[in-house]
Amino acid sequence: MKRIAIIGAGLGGMAAAFDLRRAGHEVTIFEAANYVGGLAAGFKESNWDWSVERFYHHWFLSDKEIFRLLDDLGVRDRVVTPRPKTVAYYNGNFYPLDSPMAALTFPGYSFPFGMARFGFVTVFLRYLAGWRSLEKTTAYEWMQRYYGDRIYTNLFEPMLVGKFGPHYKEVNMAWMWARLKARTTRLATFRGGMQAFSDLLAERLRKEGVNLLLSTPVQRITPLEHGGVQLDSSAGSQTFDVCLSTTSPSLMASLAPSLPGSYLQGLLNLKSMGAVVMVLSLKQQISTQGYYWYNMPKTAGYPFLAMVEHTNFLSPEYFGGEHIVYCGDYLDTDHENFNLSKEELLQRFLPGLSRINPQFSPDWVRNAWLWRTAYAQPIPLLNHSANIPAIQTPMSGLYYAGMSQVYPWDRGTNFAVEIGRKAAQLILAGF
Repeated sequence: MKRIAIIGAGLGGMAAAFDLRRAGHEVTIFEAANYVGGLAAGFKESNWDWSVERFYHHWFLSDKEIFRLLDDLGVRDRVVTPRPKTVAYYNGNFYPLDSPMAALTFPGYSFPFGMARFGFVTVFLRYLAGWRSLEKTTAYEWMQRYYGDRIYTNLFEPMLVGKFGPHYKEVNMAWMWARLKARTTRLATFRGGMQAFSDLLAERLRKEGVNLLLSTPVQRITPLEHGGVQLDSSAGSQTFDVCLSTTSPSLMASLAPSLPGSYLQGLLNLKSMGAVVMVLSLKQQISTQGYYWYNMPKTAGYPFLAMVEHTNFLSPEYFGGEHIVYCGDYLDTDHENFNLSKEELLQRFLPGLSRINPQFSPDWVRNAWLWRTAYAQPIPLLNHSANIPAIQTPMSGLYYAGMSQVYPWDRGTNFAVEIGRKAAQLILAGF
């Protein structure tokens, strides 16, 4: 039996712990926060039956790794699968994009030739294309060439600009391929909220004998002369045969400065965006049409990338009759929204809500919560597969499984579970 440390109690770290403990090893998880779930963690008011995620999350029906883990835990019957409505902006209005027919009839391109072009190119990407050739060109160039200027400008460019800001022309086409390939219009979540799922998994780990240390940040990972590593944390110094880190690349680099320079530099070269998300509890529904996800173009002057009316996905009854709305954006960490107070940011966001529903009034707002993270969206550059750090690092006994390594897939809980379990298999294969 080996002693294994895992840094991070997100779904990737906990999924790895699940497999490693089932294989008979002693596992300790170190988590800096006082809760589990990572970026999928939620919060809950006293009058709510369900939790609300700090940063909006849902599952797609194609998320095989999440559903495999649910099956392993025996809780797949606790998944709910509503079919919400997603809309995109064009010429002052919002139009549904929640089905193939809605996408084909989007008015942002000409009929019938634009519709046919959109259909043929999308089918090629979804069913015929491979990602390795697509990572050699930018999404900006590829989509203009094959979808044409009008479809690209009206449908795809707002998505790229909103997601990657000033870096949107640098993102490779494999990123867009992965979104079209892996996502479904029907969504899913866990009964009670994502936090309920994270808490259930954490409780299962504890029952299986995993030592889960919350509020215990790790400060340093040091290689030992005869193999293994030493972890210095707020709980003191401990030695382990193996350590798996599931942190951001920059934190990984600071925790393990003894890594070879080339691996460290590779971590530091990875670019990413942060996220700023405000969650609002409202007295009334914003979207009277029942729309769930609004994609906002920055060129139209909206103060956020997306508005997500969570209670058009799940019933307000789960939240004490309150209507839950997210206003979110991906931003560089030097953007002023990372420094504004909640009250200042709310005043910036309120006019955007009035544009969606002219009847909206600031007195609809019951409460607001502001969440920010510096590491939310990796930026995949040209030939990005060559930049992905190996899960097994050059330091003996140290492994790394983070959000940047799920490429070509986009970040999300499904691929966090996949990379965590993949790392666990590599660890087990090394014994």
